[in-house]
Amino acid sequence: MRQWSILFKKEWIEMTRNFKIMWIPLVFILLGIMQPVTSYYLPEIIKAAGELPEGSVFEIPIPSPQEVIVQTLGQFSQIGVLVLVLAFMGIVAAEKNSGVSDIILVKPVSFANYITAKWVSIAIMTLGSFLLGIVASWYYTGILIGDIEFGELLKGSLVYGTWLLFLVTVTLLLSSLFKSTMFVAFMSLLVAIGLSAITSLLSKWMTWSPARLSNHASELLLTGSPGKHFALSFTITILLIVVLLVSSIFFFTKKERAA
Repeated sequence: MRQWSILFKKEWIEMTRNFKIMWIPLVFILLGIMQPVTSYYLPEIIKAAGELPEGSVFEIPIPSPQEVIVQTLGQFSQIGVLVLVLAFMGIVAAEKNSGVSDIILVKPVSFANYITAKWVSIAIMTLGSFLLGIVASWYYTGILIGDIEFGELLKGSLVYGTWLLFLVTVTLLLSSLFKSTMFVAFMSLLVAIGLSAITSLLSKWMTWSPARLSNHASELLLTGSPGKHFALSFTITILLIVVLLVSSIFFFTKKERAA
């Protein structure tokens, strides 16, 4: 346990040194604030930017608080996921390329401790940044548009956060398999986009897909209850996260012992 805690502390020191501990949460907070502010001031922005005929009336209804939060999740699904992938694409590969992992693993260090310490650190950073962003959106939505119960927000956030956790675990696995950080980023984004697209196109057969958690989170916020097959999708996602993490340990150990 002492060895794991040292490795975990090393990850946080590294995140502090490269300012990930600051800029990742900041991006999510800015994305969270931007959506309610944009939704509230959109009619004025269009009026100021457009050249409407004199006397014309151009009205855009302000969305409900729930719709604003769902739109915020949409921002996280695009820019937020990109930020997370770029931040963590070298979580293993970059250390391998620089030789840092060789220095660490030349000592009697458990491969499982090495990988799980990284996974816990990126999981905390991912979920922490996401929660800061969604709370920021909730706060400004309450000020500008209307209130939404924090309990409803929390339920939807936990479901959506599981989807983000799945994606960063995919990135960890790919970073354990390949040395090229750009290839890791490309493949991680391909998994996120491809899985979402396939799930949307084949929704009848993809009821188990982790990508459906994004829709379930939106339905929780809009209607108070998730869609059909939520339990299946959530359970499969948790199982896949475990499988991906175990696979990361297995393949990393196999590569290191073969080296």
